[in-house]
Amino acid sequence: MSETDRGWPDSTLFWQEKRVIVTGGAGFLGSFVVEKLAARNAGAIYVPRKAEYDLREIDAVRQLLADTQRQDQPVDMVIHIAGSVGGIGANRAHPAEFFYDNLMMGTQLFHESWKAGVPKFVAIGTICAYPKFAPIPFHEEDLWNGYPEETNAPYGLAKKMLLVQSQTYREQYGYNSIFLLPVNLYGPRDNFDPETSHVIPALIRKCLEAKDRGDDHIVAWGDGSPTREFLYVEDAAEGILLAAERYNASDPVNLGSSFEISIRELTETIARLVGFAGQIEWDTSKPNGQPRRKLDVSRSLDCFGFKSTASFEDGLHRTIEWYRSQM
Repeated sequence: MSETDRGWPDSTLFWQEKRVIVTGGAGFLGSFVVEKLAARNAGAIYVPRKAEYDLREIDAVRQLLADTQRQDQPVDMVIHIAGSVGGIGANRAHPAEFFYDNLMMGTQLFHESWKAGVPKFVAIGTICAYPKFAPIPFHEEDLWNGYPEETNAPYGLAKKMLLVQSQTYREQYGYNSIFLLPVNLYGPRDNFDPETSHVIPALIRKCLEAKDRGDDHIVAWGDGSPTREFLYVEDAAEGILLAAERYNASDPVNLGSSFEISIRELTETIARLVGFAGQIEWDTSKPNGQPRRKLDVSRSLDCFGFKSTASFEDGLHRTIEWYRSQM
């Protein structure tokens, strides 16, 4: 069935004249969303920077909306991507900060956008909202069937409150908002800081630096048994915009690739791609994190026609080459 038959708007026309706020638009995922909006000829794209608009503060949220919500040219949509994020180590070290920062940014911006009459709010959640032992693959209906994995639960629960807000504001006020759940992302422009990075950039940096030093081994966290699903960042950005164009309900929607790989195989693959030939030693005193992550992605295909296109190794190649260009 074609997009026209499904009744979906034409992406080449939908965004023309649209005025969009993209929080986190200068960051990893957000920068690709902004680029895709520009390619779709969006009427105006606002990217608030933390130095000017600290979205944890209600006055800053109100100022952002006042600065962009002109009477003759109102804002059509807020895409909320901004967040305080990090890997297992960062989540263990700063659980209260991750909870507070993400909760305040999301709930206040959502509420003030509704008050200001912004027609649509797109909330980007996190796979960390799922229960630790959710059945595989993760179905959206299982979101509330248990507590998230402990090391990232504060972050996951803070983001999950946007789902509750979306559903309750739609029920009481008829407000149009959506809630998306991207799986673990990777790609160029990711955060490669060893203290706060996620697993793919952390392993790329670790393997490259070990190769450059001539080390005979690297140490990886856990035992390598957990599995993860990864989504290339440009695919994620496309999925967000397709949902923004075509989806108008508050049922949560997964964004993923359906490709699952163990951390052990991931580490071996990255070592091979960067040319590190040393041994991989596993530090089992460090946490594994959630045992498995794999999404059911049928809802995103059915509701707004999203399907990932990047192969995993191609995406890894592009990520490695981008990081090498920054070294």
